[in-house]
Amino acid sequence: MRIRATVAAVSGALALSALAVPASQAADGHRDAPTPGKYGFSARERTAAPQAGQRALAKAAAVAPTLGKIVVNGGKPIVVGSTNAQKVTVAITASDDSGIVDASTILWFGDAIEDGSGYAFYQNEEAATCRPAGATTSTCTLTVTVDSKELINTDARTWKVGAFALAYDGEYIQKDAYSTVKIQRQSKLTVNAAPEPVKKGGTITITGSLTRADWDKNKYVGFGTQSVVLQFRKKSSTAYTNVKGVKSSSTGALKTTVKASEDGYYRWNYLGIASTAPVAVAGDYIDVK
Repeated sequence: MRIRATVAAVSGALALSALAVPASQAADGHRDAPTPGKYGFSARERTAAPQAGQRALAKAAAVAPTLGKIVVNGGKPIVVGSTNAQKVTVAITASDDSGIVDASTILWFGDAIEDGSGYAFYQNEEAATCRPAGATTSTCTLTVTVDSKELINTDARTWKVGAFALAYDGEYIQKDAYSTVKIQRQSKLTVNAAPEPVKKGGTITITGSLTRADWDKNKYVGFGTQSVVLQFRKKSSTAYTNVKGVKSSSTGALKTTVKASEDGYYRWNYLGIASTAPVAVAGDYIDVK
């Protein structure tokens, strides 16, 4: 029996709950839950904020911390291949008059955090690494591992990013959908320009293939009917220019012809779509005689 992971709110924290799925449904894309992790802090952990800080602030009215900037994977989409795991960094900036002790994060999707059909990736660390960014502000860093073995193709979408910050005085703030990040399927290109060498004015045939990660099958498969641009770079230049657009075949194959004019490099450039990352292949050199 396969298991589908779900996210559920429990006393201000999140934990994985398991929903058993019949084997007949497993073929439709259900898969094992990722290794259980943690998001947020239990009541015991919240009261375990430094006692010195609690005593110093005992007479003051505690105010919840505020969340500032959150940066996931350096601000870029998370691109995952067919058989690899991507360890991404999440940096949470938060502020509180008493200072910030810790932070927590989660990557998830679903209509709500309690959604039984939702799915989540948790942080790797027990606690964040927090460094001062001002008198009352800290930036806390965590990592999350996004593993292709835990993904199915329909997971290539925009995911929500939860942010949780714990203050020195024991107060906390939790925003389950504080930000978003795209998780995309990795794409690959190949190129071959022939013949080589070629006479000036002769015909050059440029071929190649466009594939992308299939998380259901754990391999790369041909990606058909996609717009791909053929580009050329002169031998004396560092910049590529567009030559023409080509559609990949139903199997992802690419083919076109051009007239030989001068020495240089031909390559394919794919700009990507919402579910699939862009890619450009290294150029193939043509010697024109």
